[in-house]
Amino acid sequence: QVRLVESGGGFVQTAGPLRLSCAASGRIAPDAVLGWYRQALGSQRELVADITIGGITNYRDSVKGRFTISRDKAKNTVALQMNNLKPEDTAVYYCNHRTGGMYSWGTGTQVTVAS
Repeated sequence: QVRLVESGGGFVQTAGPLRLSCAASGRIAPDAVLGWYRQALGSQRELVADITIGGITNYRDSVKGRFTISRDKAKNTVALQMNNLKPEDTAVYYCNHRTGGMYSWGTGTQVTVAS
């Protein structure tokens, strides 16, 4: 079992920054992809960004150039630096561990961007 604990959410003005962090523990797969998803009220959960063990990153189009995902393999952490935040980025953000089609989730952290 993998345990994921997020931190760093909060309230920010439009164009401001926030940094999310996630600490993973337990049975972390050596080939696991770590990532961030988000779910806005009334919407489906969507991938924001993910990163492989080799450092290959993937972003949804709407956050490219504004968000940066990073991973510390030694500490089993993954971070999401979010800059130039927009009201449409408001959502609960979830840390994700993915391996062989199996997904593990954190409990989520709220990000609210004021217009």
